[in-house]
Amino acid sequence: MQFHHVSLTANDANALSDFYITVFGCVDRRPAKRLSDPWVSQGNGVPGSNILSRWLTFPNTTGPFLEILEYEVMLDAAPQPPNTRGCGHIAFVVDDLNATVANVLAHGGAKQGDIVNIGSAEHPILVVYMRDPEGNIVELEQI
Repeated sequence: MQFHHVSLTANDANALSDFYITVFGCVDRRPAKRLSDPWVSQGNGVPGSNILSRWLTFPNTTGPFLEILEYEVMLDAAPQPPNTRGCGHIAFVVDDLNATVANVLAHGGAKQGDIVNIGSAEHPILVVYMRDPEGNIVELEQI
């Protein structure tokens, strides 16, 4: 078995992709693709699926990637709190936590929590939960 990808469903796949490209250094893995054949609805169980699909490669890896989907017909839901059952967040290790937090905020993201040290004074591990512009939780770690 091999881990393949993480998927986010977005109101605006292009804008959310631009956020991950600008803030986290992701790059397009392939050109954007429209998924609308009958097999799409058969596979995901959503009748009449018409999806814009973006695939982004995470920095410093050729392995698992980030898939961002925009359905033509979206169900609206409020951003979920971190303790909601289901997929909770994606996480990035960053070199400069404060600079990355500022970059997230400058590009439409928001704070979910405050920076905390889960390590020690001698070996700090700084962590914070943020939200991307669509409300998905992104954990940032500086190790």
